Amino acid sequence: MQPRLGFGASALVPRAGGAKPSAVIDKTHILLLAGSFEARSLAEAMTARGLQYDAWITEPPRGSAPMPVTPQLRRFDRAKDMQQAIGQGGYRAVLDASHVFDRLATKQAFAAAKTMNLPYLRIERPAWATTGHPKTTSAKDVRTATAMIGEGARVFAATGWDSLPDYANFKGEVLMLRQTRRHPRPAPYPFVELAFGDPPFSIDDEKELFASHKIDTLVCRNLGSSASGMKVDAAQALGLHVILIDRPALPQGLEMVTHAADGIAWALNL
Repeated sequence: MQPRLGFGASALVPRAGGAKPSAVIDKTHILLLAGSFEARSLAEAMTARGLQYDAWITEPPRGSAPMPVTPQLRRFDRAKDMQQAIGQGGYRAVLDASHVFDRLATKQAFAAAKTMNLPYLRIERPAWATTGHPKTTSAKDVRTATAMIGEGARVFAATGWDSLPDYANFKGEVLMLRQTRRHPRPAPYPFVELAFGDPPFSIDDEKELFASHKIDTLVCRNLGSSASGMKVDAAQALGLHVILIDRPALPQGLEMVTHAADGIAWALNL
């Protein structure tokens, strides 16, 4: 996810309640923080089990598979604003399946939940390992990754439009930046080329793209999902250098599981 613009506590789309079958088996109103593949799985399972919930997301969803409910697009400048919105929504627990790089939402929601003494669980898939591939390494952020790239490098980056300022000191020959939403904005640096494409991408798709543009280095965020991992698998299969951007740290004391099924079990036992 990218850095946020301030929108205060106002909703950007109409509020939508969780779709429920006629026999509601749970009276707990759950706030689901969405933005990941796991969030869709959680929403489907909660709907099937009759759990009462709303879903919030901080940027428009990608992909063609809709959730059972339309998520509310909510972004907050302060944890206090989110706390107020949680109170107004009457939520009694928070199930956090937001994007692994959307730490602002997690930090704000966790702080609000602690203040309000609400149960809170984070679902986060494991990160990709950097071991076993000698040309795969990690960097704490995009700026650090940029400093690791030498002169003449041909780089493919999947770090988002808002990461471009961190490439200002790029020394390579070309930086191809993946964009999954088409737009007319020009690239801010002469070395940047925009690569528009519609996911999902297969390993063969990624191999062909990298080979046709003579890419020798891949820079991407460590998302950890199999769908997003096609570019990593392709780059490693071709023997390219791979730099994985570390996820920002989670708040201390956060209860966390790695599978959506564990999140459903937790919700059913509230």
